[in-house]
Amino acid sequence: MTIYNFGSINVDHVYRVPHLPVAGETLTATSLTSGLGGKGANQSVAARRMGSEVVHIGMVGPDGAGRDALERFGVNVRFTGTDGSVTGHANIYVDDAGENQIVVMPGANHQQSLTLLKTALLEASEGDLFLLQNEANLTADAARLAREAGCFLIYSAAPFKAEKAEAMLPLVDLLVVNQIEADQIAGHLGVSIEEMDVPNILITRGAKGAEWRGTERYEQPAFPVDPVDTTGAGDCFIGAVASGLDQDLTIADALRLGAAASAIQVTRPGTADAIPTRAEVDAFLSGS
Repeated sequence: MTIYNFGSINVDHVYRVPHLPVAGETLTATSLTSGLGGKGANQSVAARRMGSEVVHIGMVGPDGAGRDALERFGVNVRFTGTDGSVTGHANIYVDDAGENQIVVMPGANHQQSLTLLKTALLEASEGDLFLLQNEANLTADAARLAREAGCFLIYSAAPFKAEKAEAMLPLVDLLVVNQIEADQIAGHLGVSIEEMDVPNILITRGAKGAEWRGTERYEQPAFPVDPVDTTGAGDCFIGAVASGLDQDLTIADALRLGAAASAIQVTRPGTADAIPTRAEVDAFLSGS
């Protein structure tokens, strides 16, 4: 099968700082690194590194920077355009405890091409996976087209907006939210999490692990590690879980794969560049 990902592509500029800045404060960074990021790109890289064939549908600026980086990771970028005004980018501040603050410029991520999207999905087959996040426009259009193609739809409702998540619920097969977002969308709908009308929900809880709620429930604890940088850990987890499902792992094994990948990722600085290979994850799991 193939994983199609309609999502954001950013160039991340990561500044290491002694502590996260407060209003009005000027800080001196101790280092700067730049690399590929964005929720969509991170998930594509994670799924590819876990061994899946991944097609990324998106948009960058004329410089093609993020597109080229995705291609170097082995992601298929035939349907990633370069007609946007400017490639999306993020300024990320990471403190000594690994916590972060992020400022994002959407750029081309909000200038997606419906033509590219439709053309890409002409190649999709029944049972392929389709990933979505909230950092790009045309999300609802993408979901409807993917459903028509017979894809299994995985929607990460981040950055979170309750109204947008509500509109997407009838279209998705798996909703991915963190615990705060799960409580917010349930409160917005006036129901409990268990009463939400979606086939499957994956709730991430950071260092406390994750839970899958569907016809059956699965709990996946987080692997204990000493974090260096938590930026993109959730995206790494989701992309690896999607890859596990794509490769016909059980839900429990796919969650374990995702937990291991993200555990390794947070011990390294950076976002997409910090995502481990499948061989590294398998070695980590064999020793755990």
